[in-house]
Amino acid sequence: MKAMILAAGLGKRMLPLTQHTPKPLLQVGGKSLIAHHLERLHRAGFKQVVINTAHLGEQIEATLGDGKDFGLSLYYSHEDQPLETAGGIIKALPLLGESPFLVINGDVWCDLPFEGFMSYGQYFDDEHLAHLLLVDNPPQHPEGDFILDRSRPVDNRKEVFLLRNKRADSEELAYTFSGISVLSPTLFDGCAAGSLALGPLLRNAIEGGKVSGSYYSGQWSDIGTPERLKELDQFLSLDC
Repeated sequence: MKAMILAAGLGKRMLPLTQHTPKPLLQVGGKSLIAHHLERLHRAGFKQVVINTAHLGEQIEATLGDGKDFGLSLYYSHEDQPLETAGGIIKALPLLGESPFLVINGDVWCDLPFEGFMSYGQYFDDEHLAHLLLVDNPPQHPEGDFILDRSRPVDNRKEVFLLRNKRADSEELAYTFSGISVLSPTLFDGCAAGSLALGPLLRNAIEGGKVSGSYYSGQWSDIGTPERLKELDQFLSLDC
Protein backbone atom coordinates (compact mmCIF):
# COMPACT_ATOMS: atom_id res chain seq x y z
CA MET A 1 0.00 0.00 0.00
CA LYS A 2 1.18 3.53 -0.81
CA ALA A 3 0.57 6.53 1.41
CA MET A 4 -0.15 10.18 0.70
CA ILE A 5 0.51 13.11 3.02
CA LEU A 6 -1.57 16.22 2.34
CA ALA A 7 0.84 19.13 2.66
CA ALA A 8 -0.48 21.76 0.24
CA GLY A 9 -2.46 23.97 2.63
CA LEU A 10 -1.74 27.65 2.97
CA GLY A 11 -1.64 27.51 6.77
CA LYS A 12 -3.50 30.81 7.19
CA ARG A 13 -4.59 30.03 10.74
CA MET A 14 -0.96 29.43 11.69
CA LEU A 15 0.28 32.88 10.71
CA PRO A 16 2.78 34.35 11.34
CA LEU A 17 4.54 30.99 11.75
CA THR A 18 3.67 29.95 8.19
CA GLN A 19 4.62 33.22 6.52
CA HIS A 20 8.02 31.84 5.57
CA THR A 21 7.70 28.16 6.58
CA PRO A 22 5.14 25.65 5.26
CA LYS A 23 3.04 24.17 8.07
CA PRO A 24 4.34 20.57 7.61
CA LEU A 25 7.86 21.79 8.40
CA LEU A 26 6.94 23.48 11.68
CA GLN A 27 8.82 21.90 14.56
CA VAL A 28 7.13 19.98 17.35
CA GLY A 29 8.83 17.62 19.76
CA GLY A 30 12.20 18.31 18.18
CA LYS A 31 11.25 17.48 14.58
CA SER A 32 8.92 18.67 11.86
CA LEU A 33 5.26 17.62 11.78
CA ILE A 34 5.79 15.76 8.53
CA ALA A 35 8.86 13.96 9.87
CA HIS A 36 6.69 12.41 12.61
CA HIS A 37 4.43 10.96 9.89
CA LEU A 38 7.28 9.71 7.74
CA GLU A 39 8.98 7.94 10.64
CA ARG A 40 5.73 6.18 11.60
CA LEU A 41 5.08 5.17 8.00
CA HIS A 42 8.56 3.66 7.74
CA ARG A 43 8.11 1.73 10.99
CA ALA A 44 4.79 0.41 9.69
CA GLY A 45 6.41 -1.00 6.57
CA PHE A 46 5.34 1.56 3.99
CA LYS A 47 7.84 2.07 1.17
CA GLN A 48 6.39 4.77 -1.12
CA VAL A 49 4.85 8.07 -0.03
CA VAL A 50 3.33 10.80 -2.19
CA ILE A 51 3.34 14.37 -0.84
CA ASN A 52 1.33 17.15 -2.45
CA THR A 53 2.70 20.66 -2.10
CA ALA A 54 1.72 24.23 -2.93
CA HIS A 55 2.54 27.07 -0.51
CA LEU A 56 6.33 27.16 -0.10
CA GLY A 57 6.36 23.60 -1.37
CA GLU A 58 9.91 23.89 -2.63
CA GLN A 59 11.05 24.00 0.99
CA ILE A 60 9.36 20.67 1.71
CA GLU A 61 11.00 18.98 -1.27
CA ALA A 62 14.40 20.51 -0.50
CA THR A 63 14.20 19.39 3.14
CA LEU A 64 12.92 15.84 2.60
CA GLY A 65 14.54 15.07 -0.75
CA ASP A 66 13.92 11.61 -2.12
CA GLY A 67 13.12 10.20 1.30
CA LYS A 68 16.15 7.96 1.74
CA ASP A 69 16.93 9.52 5.13
CA PHE A 70 13.58 8.11 6.30
CA GLY A 71 13.98 4.76 4.54
CA LEU A 72 11.25 5.75 2.07
CA SER A 73 10.82 6.71 -1.56
CA LEU A 74 9.11 10.10 -1.74
CA TYR A 75 7.21 11.48 -4.74
CA TYR A 76 5.86 15.01 -5.07
CA SER A 77 2.69 16.35 -6.63
CA HIS A 78 2.98 20.13 -6.87
CA GLU A 79 -0.08 22.36 -7.17
CA ASP A 80 0.26 25.87 -8.55
CA GLN A 81 -2.79 26.73 -6.43
CA PRO A 82 -4.11 24.56 -3.56
CA LEU A 83 -6.78 22.24 -4.96
CA GLU A 84 -8.44 21.32 -1.64
CA THR A 85 -8.24 17.78 -0.34
CA ALA A 86 -10.04 15.80 -3.06
CA GLY A 87 -8.61 17.93 -5.85
CA GLY A 88 -5.08 17.34 -4.60
CA ILE A 89 -5.65 13.60 -4.35
CA ILE A 90 -7.13 13.46 -7.86
CA LYS A 91 -4.09 15.25 -9.27
CA ALA A 92 -1.81 12.74 -7.50
CA LEU A 93 -3.71 9.60 -8.57
CA PRO A 94 -1.20 8.76 -11.35
CA LEU A 95 1.45 8.48 -8.61
CA LEU A 96 -0.80 6.52 -6.26
CA GLY A 97 -1.85 3.76 -8.64
CA GLU A 98 -5.03 1.70 -8.78
CA SER A 99 -5.06 0.19 -5.28
CA PRO A 100 -6.43 1.73 -2.06
CA PHE A 101 -3.97 4.07 -0.35
CA LEU A 102 -3.48 5.63 3.08
CA VAL A 103 -4.08 9.39 3.33
CA ILE A 104 -2.82 11.53 6.22
CA ASN A 105 -3.49 15.22 6.75
CA GLY A 106 -0.16 16.96 7.15
CA ASP A 107 -1.49 19.17 9.95
CA VAL A 108 -2.49 16.45 12.41
CA TRP A 109 -0.41 14.46 14.89
CA CYS A 110 -1.36 11.01 16.16
CA ASP A 111 0.46 8.29 18.07
CA LEU A 112 -1.40 5.60 16.14
CA PRO A 113 0.82 2.87 14.65
CA PHE A 114 0.02 2.78 10.93
CA GLU A 115 0.60 -0.97 10.65
CA GLY A 116 -3.10 -1.65 11.13
CA PHE A 117 -4.04 0.15 7.96
CA MET A 118 -2.04 -2.13 5.68
CA SER A 119 -4.81 -4.73 5.62
CA TYR A 120 -7.85 -2.51 5.06
CA GLY A 121 -7.41 -2.31 1.31
CA GLN A 122 -8.15 -6.01 0.80
CA TYR A 123 -11.77 -5.40 1.87
CA PHE A 124 -12.36 -2.66 -0.71
CA ASP A 125 -14.55 -3.23 -3.75
CA ASP A 126 -17.29 -1.33 -5.57
CA GLU A 127 -19.31 -1.44 -2.35
CA HIS A 128 -16.52 -0.25 -0.05
CA LEU A 129 -14.73 2.95 -1.04
CA ALA A 130 -13.17 4.36 2.13
CA HIS A 131 -12.22 3.70 5.73
CA LEU A 132 -11.98 6.62 8.18
CA LEU A 133 -10.26 6.79 11.55
CA LEU A 134 -12.46 8.58 14.09
CA VAL A 135 -11.32 10.17 17.37
CA ASP A 136 -12.86 11.92 20.37
CA ASN A 137 -14.24 15.36 19.64
CA PRO A 138 -11.73 18.11 20.48
CA PRO A 139 -12.84 21.35 22.17
CA GLN A 140 -12.80 23.23 18.87
CA HIS A 141 -15.11 20.67 17.23
CA PRO A 142 -17.46 19.32 19.92
CA GLU A 143 -20.26 18.22 17.56
CA GLY A 144 -18.20 15.62 15.69
CA ASP A 145 -18.55 14.46 12.07
CA PHE A 146 -19.74 10.87 11.67
CA ILE A 147 -21.55 8.13 13.59
CA LEU A 148 -20.19 4.60 13.95
CA ASP A 149 -23.11 2.30 13.19
CA ARG A 150 -22.24 -0.50 15.61
CA SER A 151 -25.17 -2.52 14.34
CA ARG A 152 -23.37 -2.94 11.00
CA PRO A 153 -19.91 -4.46 11.47
CA VAL A 154 -17.75 -4.88 8.36
CA ASP A 155 -16.72 -8.43 7.46
CA ASN A 156 -17.10 -9.46 11.10
CA ARG A 157 -14.03 -7.40 11.96
CA LYS A 158 -13.84 -6.17 15.54
CA GLU A 159 -14.30 -2.42 15.93
CA VAL A 160 -14.85 -1.77 12.20
CA PHE A 161 -18.33 -0.54 11.35
CA LEU A 162 -20.16 1.23 8.56
CA LEU A 163 -20.56 4.97 9.08
CA ARG A 164 -23.62 7.19 9.09
CA ASN A 165 -23.68 10.92 8.51
CA LYS A 166 -24.42 13.09 11.52
CA ARG A 167 -27.95 14.55 11.47
CA ALA A 168 -28.75 17.96 12.90
CA ASP A 169 -31.77 16.58 14.79
CA SER A 170 -29.98 13.49 16.13
CA GLU A 171 -28.61 13.13 19.66
CA GLU A 172 -26.44 10.13 18.76
CA LEU A 173 -22.78 10.42 19.57
CA ALA A 174 -20.74 11.48 16.56
CA TYR A 175 -16.95 11.29 16.46
CA THR A 176 -14.46 13.55 14.71
CA PHE A 177 -12.74 12.49 11.50
CA SER A 178 -9.03 12.39 12.33
CA GLY A 179 -7.76 13.27 8.86
CA ILE A 180 -6.38 9.71 8.54
CA SER A 181 -8.08 7.36 6.10
CA VAL A 182 -7.72 4.64 3.51
CA LEU A 183 -9.31 5.62 0.20
CA SER A 184 -10.03 3.77 -3.01
CA PRO A 185 -9.25 5.51 -6.31
CA THR A 186 -12.79 4.52 -7.31
CA LEU A 187 -14.12 7.09 -4.82
CA PHE A 188 -13.04 9.77 -7.30
CA ASP A 189 -14.55 8.23 -10.44
CA GLY A 190 -16.25 10.87 -12.53
CA CYS A 191 -14.60 13.78 -10.72
CA ALA A 192 -13.01 16.41 -12.94
CA ALA A 193 -9.57 17.81 -12.26
CA GLY A 194 -9.51 21.04 -10.30
CA SER A 195 -10.35 22.32 -6.83
CA LEU A 196 -12.65 19.89 -5.00
CA ALA A 197 -13.43 19.19 -1.34
CA LEU A 198 -13.33 15.66 0.05
CA GLY A 199 -16.18 16.05 2.53
CA PRO A 200 -19.09 15.92 0.05
CA LEU A 201 -17.62 12.84 -1.68
CA LEU A 202 -17.32 11.02 1.63
CA ARG A 203 -20.83 11.98 2.76
CA ASN A 204 -22.32 10.77 -0.50
CA ALA A 205 -20.46 7.47 -0.23
CA ILE A 206 -21.57 7.13 3.41
CA GLU A 207 -25.20 7.60 2.35
CA GLY A 208 -24.66 4.68 0.00
CA GLY A 209 -23.26 2.48 2.76
CA LYS A 210 -19.80 2.41 1.19
CA VAL A 211 -17.62 3.85 3.98
CA SER A 212 -16.42 2.15 7.15
CA GLY A 213 -14.82 3.60 10.22
CA SER A 214 -13.03 2.70 13.43
CA TYR A 215 -12.52 4.59 16.68
CA TYR A 216 -9.12 5.40 18.16
CA SER A 217 -8.83 6.48 21.79
CA GLY A 218 -5.14 7.38 21.75
CA GLN A 219 -3.41 10.73 21.42
CA TRP A 220 -4.45 12.88 18.48
CA SER A 221 -4.16 16.60 17.78
CA ASP A 222 -5.30 18.91 15.01
CA ILE A 223 -2.54 21.50 14.63
CA GLY A 224 -4.79 24.36 13.52
CA THR A 225 -3.37 27.24 15.56
CA PRO A 226 -0.01 28.32 17.01
CA GLU A 227 -1.45 27.64 20.47
CA ARG A 228 -2.21 24.01 19.64
CA LEU A 229 1.26 23.61 18.14
CA LYS A 230 2.76 24.90 21.39
CA GLU A 231 0.56 22.57 23.47
CA LEU A 232 1.62 19.56 21.42
CA ASP A 233 5.28 20.56 21.65
CA GLN A 234 5.01 20.75 25.42
CA PHE A 235 3.22 17.38 25.57
CA LEU A 236 5.86 15.66 23.45
CA SER A 237 8.66 17.26 25.47
CA LEU A 238 7.19 15.85 28.67
CA ASP A 239 6.67 12.46 27.02
CA CYS A 240 10.34 12.31 26.09
